[in-house]
Amino acid sequence: MPVIELDALDLSALLCSRVCHDVISPVGAIVNGLEVLEEENDAEMRAIATDLIRKSARNASAKLQFCRLAFGAAGSAGASIDTGDAEQVARNLFQDDRTKLEWNAPRALMPKNKVKLLLNMCLIAGACIPRGGLMKVDVEGVDEATVLTVTVAGPNLRLASSVSPLLAGEPESGSVDAHGVQAYYAGLVARASGLDVRAQTLEASVVVRAQPAGAQASSAPAPDETASG
Repeated sequence: MPVIELDALDLSALLCSRVCHDVISPVGAIVNGLEVLEEENDAEMRAIATDLIRKSARNASAKLQFCRLAFGAAGSAGASIDTGDAEQVARNLFQDDRTKLEWNAPRALMPKNKVKLLLNMCLIAGACIPRGGLMKVDVEGVDEATVLTVTVAGPNLRLASSVSPLLAGEPESGSVDAHGVQAYYAGLVARASGLDVRAQTLEASVVVRAQPAGAQASSAPAPDETASG
């Protein structure tokens, strides 16, 4: 199947839809909390509303900061991004009382697209643990030999069957919608970086790995669980 190439306007519209979908929930909660404050005189209800506003505002901020690096320009063409900044936005978004994040990456300036890819890999892996768990991020090298790996484990672990074809740019439906554009975009960024990105289920974990195109895979996943970027 040939790789699907989206028109630039369609791609940008789908990515905007994806970002809006992620942010609208906490923003809506903030609005609901403010309405309670305006209408309620009960001290307990006002305290609950204030707490809701505080948590939702932090959540919205974390998502926007993450999206800025994962999808945004983040500087001019060819710019580099500090992996420490990537770690911070990932911790703000993923690490909570249900999910533990282990970040094993050297603090260094890394090409922009590779950092964007790493964060998009975190999004893909994070969606596989809807009830939380462990997310482990590993970065080997920051030059042409870079290998990026995100491994997750937790209850209700599941890698959606649509992810692998989308990473390869070959969606099963022959088209890309707002729900699948993030994985499709990750594949685009991987290819722009000269990397192959694959997702697979291995025993009790899901592994999303990107390595130089043409490099031999470190393991042999089942054909229906792997996508090549």
